Amino acid sequence: MEAEEVPESGGSEKSLLLSQQEEEEEEEERSQETEDTGTENPLLQPALTGDVEGLQKIFEDPENPHHEHAMQLLLEEDVVGRNLLYAACMAGQSDVIRALAKYGVNLNEKTTRGYTLLHCAAAWGRLETLKALVELDVDIEALNFRQEKARDVAARYSQTECVEFLDWADARLSLKKYITKFSMAVTETEKGVGKFLKEDKNAVLNACRAKSEWLETHPEASIDEIFEQRQQLEDTVAPILAKMPAPRKFWNKRWFEC
Repeated sequence: MEAEEVPESGGSEKSLLLSQQEEEEEEEERSQETEDTGTENPLLQPALTGDVEGLQKIFEDPENPHHEHAMQLLLEEDVVGRNLLYAACMAGQSDVIRALAKYGVNLNEKTTRGYTLLHCAAAWGRLETLKALVELDVDIEALNFRQEKARDVAARYSQTECVEFLDWADARLSLKKYITKFSMAVTETEKGVGKFLKEDKNAVLNACRAKSEWLETHPEASIDEIFEQRQQLEDTVAPILAKMPAPRKFWNKRWFEC
């Protein structure tokens, strides 16, 4: 039962007790006790120590005694729904995460309380692991049971560098969304919403292509620079969309909300 479900008749003492219990459960999410992840799991030690070669042998060598059940061992969960990928995140083993991702695991899987690998890395302040996960296109907007993004969890645990990185990642995602929306605008109008003039269609596609290339060639761009690029894209595309026969309300709500 969550805090908002506590009956009013319980009084302040009951509310305080529930709050303390919630905090204890939260700390359990951050705990790294080996018995939770299973001490007999042969993948545990290489995952915690960063032994990528050892993990690859288990997954790729048919002669390895654990090869047949490698994926099952990797996805084996503890009582709160964490598998060995969470242990690797807690330990800050970025190379292990990258290596295991090649075997088709779901990097957006959640625990019983809604925590993703990104939430876990953020709580533990594992900046390099956060970077690896973002490079692997995990969902940075996923919410836990508190309706928190990974960025919010990092802020709650005062992981300043992680907060700054996730803000930067969110800015890049925002620009990518703008590019996708404006590119889709061309496709949608071709399906009957309206018709672009050829030069207008090319202008939109060229602007989107230019911003996509800018993102690829400026991996270290600041948040301010990213927002500037997004504004430039909007300034280019908005007048073109405004000329379309579709109602202004359609364009405003559908294409300019991020």
